Amino acid sequence: MRAATGTSLLVIAVNSLASLVTRGSTTTGLDWAVVAPFTGAAVLGAWDGKRLAARFTGAALRRTFAVALLVVAAAMAVDAVVQSAGRG
Repeated sequence: MRAATGTSLLVIAVNSLASLVTRGSTTTGLDWAVVAPFTGAAVLGAWDGKRLAARFTGAALRRTFAVALLVVAAAMAVDAVVQSAGRG
């Protein structure tokens, strides 16, 4: 699981860097007031996530992640239904 997670994170980092380099030359610049808070939150989330992952079993982490995904999916479904009802 560690190797899979590390490999996945490496692929995400390489794709993100490639996108930044490619798109960086096509824009007039990055809005650091927007980029910086997201970057800070990602770094702090990764750091805190590592600490929390060390305290829980793999099964507990999978269950928690599954519940979080279901909650987000339900919220998105409710939002889609509400928006659809508002249009028609």
